[in-house]
Amino acid sequence: MIKRRISALARKALSRQAAVALLGPRQVGKTTLAQEIGKSCASLYLDLESREDLAKLADPALFFQKNADSLIVLDEIHRIPDLFQVLRGVIDQGRRNGLRTGRFLILGSASIDLLRQSGESLAGRIEYIHLAPLNVLEAGTQKSFDQDTLWLRGGFPDSYLAADHADSYVYRRNFIRTYLERDIPQFGPRVPATTLERLWTMLAHNQGQLLNASRLAASLGVSAPTVSSYIDLLSDLLLVRRLPPFFANTKKRLVKSPRVYIRDSGLTHALLAIESYNQLLGHPVAGASWEGFVIENILSVLPDTAEPAFYRTAAGAEMDLVLHLPRGKRWSVEVKSGLAPKLGKGFFHAREDIAPERSFVIYSGEDRYPLDAGTEAIGLSEFMEEVISG
Repeated sequence: MIKRRISALARKALSRQAAVALLGPRQVGKTTLAQEIGKSCASLYLDLESREDLAKLADPALFFQKNADSLIVLDEIHRIPDLFQVLRGVIDQGRRNGLRTGRFLILGSASIDLLRQSGESLAGRIEYIHLAPLNVLEAGTQKSFDQDTLWLRGGFPDSYLAADHADSYVYRRNFIRTYLERDIPQFGPRVPATTLERLWTMLAHNQGQLLNASRLAASLGVSAPTVSSYIDLLSDLLLVRRLPPFFANTKKRLVKSPRVYIRDSGLTHALLAIESYNQLLGHPVAGASWEGFVIENILSVLPDTAEPAFYRTAAGAEMDLVLHLPRGKRWSVEVKSGLAPKLGKGFFHAREDIAPERSFVIYSGEDRYPLDAGTEAIGLSEFMEEVISG
């Protein structure tokens, strides 16, 4: 079992809050992590997709009361959105009886906003933690770790740990099909699977590009608001990320549209029918895929209070990632594939506009060295360690 960094954060959250929601896409490892946490205390695991476990919740308030001394793990909470209202009353009653922490571990395959729409808010009673696919620090604990394999296959554990690239590719194609045909219809109005797959594939082809809903809509034969609602749904399911633009205190014309990334590089490659590493290197999306892979890895270790963005002006000044970190620190990051990163005028203009405390170029190698007086070249894993250490 690959140790997940988020495990310690989840245990800490349970020690200070009655309920903790562990959010992440399907098959990212939420259940495995929850069961591992449950081994350290009295616990009960309920799979809300199981009829047998659902039957136990015929009277959920009574069930929770009878098992008040155990950590109750509720998997796939979106299946019973009415439970949120029950949980609120149970948690409040438990507090009056001295049961204040470590009562519920809730697993969901959707974002905070979507879960809040499903039931009454548990504000002040619940803490939210995101579980992303495996990152390079987690996968790097294995002796057989290879960063290029993680980039090609993505971070879903069953995909990354598959016997070979072919098995990994089949897993990811099945994952996409399952989401389109079974999971996505649970969360909103019926969306034609073929239309959504075309949109998802178009986003893969345009990985890291500015969102242009009108252009996508014209290609799909639907309206721009419809495309936006589809992207909202993919974002809520933690499959797609909108990276917002950074607005500097400048008179320059700034880009205001977000950049859109498919969050897992392995899914990007599966949507584009990229099965091997050599095929990836020869594909036009390779550079953008590497950029998305790096950005997702970085964001997986950011503190909750950090704010990521990108910077771009109409004149061509551009920075792939601007990080607002705790204590007012601002770092700028440019992502380059290959072993010999070179910087253009757009980078230097953007760095001047942003005025970061530190500036980095993350490239495919591992050595760390200065590119000029204000910028360091650095490998991905070492940069992530820098972020964690602050």
